[in-house]
Amino acid sequence: MNDTFNVIRELEANGIDLIEIGIPFSDPMADGPTIQESGTIALRNGMTLKVLFEQLKDIRSEVTIPLILMGYLNPIMQYGFENFCKQCKETGIDGAIIPDLPFNDYISQYKPIADKYDIKIVMLITPETSDERIRLIDEHTDGFIYMVSSASTTGAQSNFDDKKQAYFRKINEMNLRNPRLIGFGISNKATLEAAQENASGAIIGSKFITLLKESANIKEAVKALKEALSK
Repeated sequence: MNDTFNVIRELEANGIDLIEIGIPFSDPMADGPTIQESGTIALRNGMTLKVLFEQLKDIRSEVTIPLILMGYLNPIMQYGFENFCKQCKETGIDGAIIPDLPFNDYISQYKPIADKYDIKIVMLITPETSDERIRLIDEHTDGFIYMVSSASTTGAQSNFDDKKQAYFRKINEMNLRNPRLIGFGISNKATLEAAQENASGAIIGSKFITLLKESANIKEAVKALKEALSK
């Protein structure tokens, strides 16, 4: 639980452009079994949002790349949304991904608070998201759009089928204002290249968590990730 700072530092040292830091929650509806298990272990070990902010309080003394928190609305609301944004600002967190935050509620209730502290709220789109909603998200958010590769939960995949790649191309051709990052299923060279071809980059979660669990230390896990993405 106390390795958060070291993991972030090692990832930046190895060329990662942006890091998503998970906030553990007991009912993570968008996460697959790998991230669910990781979150359960973290909660069992005493991880809370307060503890996470404490771990990250000096992160900007060494880390310069963008940092995004990813968590569900329940623990954030328990912490207090404005207090959450204020703490993000003070800690040096650039934005947040909140998968279960309804877009209309974000616009009417939460966007003014996030804007006050210059915290970018990242919205997700899926193959089922309408073009109208995608354009509204693009208009009313900044930072990037999280482009979910499928409507299922997170987890590694060996490749993206024709249907998913057609979805990637369709969104790419919409010429959106915000950059897009593709997540859910990035685990090897084929899936990484498919994401890079149709978006600004890829988000890798489950694969890295699995490697952290299997590796002797953080450096070995990062090395194994780079190897997995090259073949």
